[in-house]
Amino acid sequence: MRPLVLAFMAACVWAAGVSNAGAAAPRAWAASSSDSDGPRAGISADNRIANDPARRSAVGSSNPAEPYTNEQETQTFTVNADGSYTKLDDITLRVNTEAGVARVAQHYIWFNRNMASVDVFDAYTVGADGVRHDVRPEQIHDVQEARSFDAPTFQDILEKVIVFPAVEPGALIHLKYRKTQRVPIVPGYFSDFTPPDLAPTHHFRLIYDLPADMPLYADARGFTAVPPVSYGQGETRRTRYEFRYDKARFGRLEYGSISYISYGDRLMVSTFRDYAAFAATYEASAADPSASDPAIVRLARTLTEADSAPHDKAKTLYDWVRKNIRYVAVNIGRGAVVPHHAADILALRYGDCKDHVALYGALLDAVGIRNEPALINSGTVYSLPSVPGFGVLNHVITWLPDLQQYADSTAPNVEFGYLPSTDMDRPTVLVEQRVLGHTPATATTARHSDLTITVAPDGSASFVYRLQATGWGAEQGRAMLRLQTPAQREEAIQGELRAANLSGNATLSTNALDASDGPLVVTMKGSLDDFVLPGAAASIPALTSFVGGFQSDARYWLGERQRTQPFVCRNVELHERARIVLPANFSVLDMPVAAQAEDRFIDFHSTYRYDPQANAITITRDGNTRFSREVCSPDEFAQMRAGIETIGRDVRAQVIVKSTLAGARNADQGVGAGNSSLPDGAPPAARKVIAEGP
Repeated sequence: MRPLVLAFMAACVWAAGVSNAGAAAPRAWAASSSDSDGPRAGISADNRIANDPARRSAVGSSNPAEPYTNEQETQTFTVNADGSYTKLDDITLRVNTEAGVARVAQHYIWFNRNMASVDVFDAYTVGADGVRHDVRPEQIHDVQEARSFDAPTFQDILEKVIVFPAVEPGALIHLKYRKTQRVPIVPGYFSDFTPPDLAPTHHFRLIYDLPADMPLYADARGFTAVPPVSYGQGETRRTRYEFRYDKARFGRLEYGSISYISYGDRLMVSTFRDYAAFAATYEASAADPSASDPAIVRLARTLTEADSAPHDKAKTLYDWVRKNIRYVAVNIGRGAVVPHHAADILALRYGDCKDHVALYGALLDAVGIRNEPALINSGTVYSLPSVPGFGVLNHVITWLPDLQQYADSTAPNVEFGYLPSTDMDRPTVLVEQRVLGHTPATATTARHSDLTITVAPDGSASFVYRLQATGWGAEQGRAMLRLQTPAQREEAIQGELRAANLSGNATLSTNALDASDGPLVVTMKGSLDDFVLPGAAASIPALTSFVGGFQSDARYWLGERQRTQPFVCRNVELHERARIVLPANFSVLDMPVAAQAEDRFIDFHSTYRYDPQANAITITRDGNTRFSREVCSPDEFAQMRAGIETIGRDVRAQVIVKSTLAGARNADQGVGAGNSSLPDGAPPAARKVIAEGP
């Protein structure tokens, strides 16, 4: 089993959006005492299983074999009083399939070259025929960790790559190595975080050998703790802790589910007594003599000279930091866990999440606004183990106690007063107060859209689409539009048309994109090719929106028919209206039935109206969700499923029309909504009311 590489090194993620929930990959903010070693190092266990097509598509009794099996593994940590340690890892993996060959034929051991070293003692493959193939010295390489090559992360991390020969289905690979952590991540402390690899695992043991006066605290969910054993005398007396794990089968990760380690098995061990002790070590390491540097004070006062209220000052400074300090992590030595000085960050105009918090905090101090760092997990981990340590705490944001709100200035697309979805509804560790806090449980975004489609006699159409977004979605949309090149803008427009199964051309205009708050208004105008087939009975999609809306939300919610795992559920409020104007040679044969769904979580209704005088169809869809937090349970999904399915059927509704090529049929020959009396010669498809009721 390979401990998940969750270190301070890459977190500070600002990705947000319900469609990506459960798939966001956090960047970490510290070097964990857990080592990222194993196949495809640096990819989380969650992603490894979620992206495995065999596992996602497994059906019935003929499920394919898992790619590989961890037959046995023993990790032994010998920890010194100063927090340094050695780790001896002895592991045997069985390759089951071709997919397993791709996963385990190369083994990666992650280490910081200035703080640690790795020695390989034994490495070989036993082929399916029983023949042993030793790994030769030239098949072991030290390579620069991939994230170090490009911004926004620079670090002194190496990966020792062991390339195993003769790997095939049925083969065993065996590896024994030692990692020596000469320089502790936090002097005087040790922690280790181990989630399952989500592959069949047998005979997995974790042994921690520590000085007797250095107690080890553990939160072992799914792991079996063996009673600790002490040995030795006096100053050399030590205590040995052991944990065992065995699990033959892991279910696939469901679409949109939160991280497995939020609800599944994982082991956290730590010599930190509690979160207060952990916070104290961070506060000590973050002490900054440059925080009151004259340049920082001068900038803060200049930026806020027109602001009178603390909220306005905090917002002005937040907007400046998120727009002017770009995200770049320089994790050299202990830079992964210790922020740089605020004066240096201001001069360089870049930094990671720790650096953002340091500079934003110094600017706030300069204008008298209280603030403190808040340690958090950035990603889809919504809970903390009972003992602290690196691994699940991988990010830091700012808490403003007088304003009673959090701020994450590493998120250039998030308006002040909101947080990225990857920060929402989770515990925080308030560094100065040394207590646990919690980010807001939920936040809402609202969208109002109006779509007018005017159909020409030949079935082509022109359209005008107006969208107004408020809440957390507005600034995210502005940020995306600000960064688009003309080519990307055109591709985005075409992508929206393709998503609605349409083809055509359009132009896009917006209100001011340099605003930092308030509503976003987007207008698209264009033409559609072959919107409806003339000369016969045909269907027109009952479309009420481009760019997301009910269609994309229903697609996300219905990504699973049944759920066994908690999943992300963000609140939305949607109001969509569409008007389809038909030419004289088109008549309406049938209209969808209005839909309604209302339960504890969802309120939705749609209407369909036909105006025979104007030969126009008007469609409305209005709805909102009432989730109490960002994470919903499988039981809650079961309660809301019927309502969600009603929405899913409604957004697939079709209007049935018939036309003549020459335009001989007049508008008054159409039939109104709900009329099921169709011409005898109409094709069977035209007789079907596509949309189903609730």
